[in-house]
Amino acid sequence: MRWRVIAQNTASVLKQAAALSLLLVTLTAQGAGVFFCCPDPGSGRRTCGDTLPEVCRGKAYKIISGDGTVLKEVGPPLTAEQKAEAAAVAKHKQEQEEIAREQRRKDQALLDTYSSIKDIDVAQQQAEADLQQAIASANAQIDVIRQQRKKYEREAEFYKKKAVPADVAKELREADYSIKLLEETREVKRRDFQTIKAKYDSDRRRYLEIISRPAPR
Repeated sequence: MRWRVIAQNTASVLKQAAALSLLLVTLTAQGAGVFFCCPDPGSGRRTCGDTLPEVCRGKAYKIISGDGTVLKEVGPPLTAEQKAEAAAVAKHKQEQEEIAREQRRKDQALLDTYSSIKDIDVAQQQAEADLQQAIASANAQIDVIRQQRKKYEREAEFYKKKAVPADVAKELREADYSIKLLEETREVKRRDFQTIKAKYDSDRRRYLEIISRPAPR
């Protein structure tokens, strides 16, 4: 009889231990989970669920861990005006990032082109020398054409009271046209001096800015 009582007591203890173990596992699982909570607009009390409760849809809610820690707060859906503002902000940010990327590309190209300020000075001097040569070439061609034109001018003098022969008139027109084109080209080259100066001044300033920046850690 005594052994039967002991056996019954042992079985009871084991059942209680098993129940306690199951409870601990359940509580642990719940502690590891997350819950979605928001105020119930009807009662004002907090409503929670392991999935987003229906009353929380379209409203602000919190994601809470099993131990009560707030993991994240989710705001209410944006209004049409807020969405438009957010889209504008995102677009502006994207544009600024694109500008920054383009500037980094230009900066790298500048560093790849020049190894020092002296290189920029030499490049500017060469570009200006090329312009001077182009202007001198245009002047020389204009002088040659004008000398050739004088020949046809003298021929045309014989026909002051008559029609100038077609071939003479043609040569005069072609000479005038060529001179006009060369003079326009010469003026473009002269204006290019200002463009060249502005370009290399800008390259020089930017190059100094780049090499003066602290090196990234």
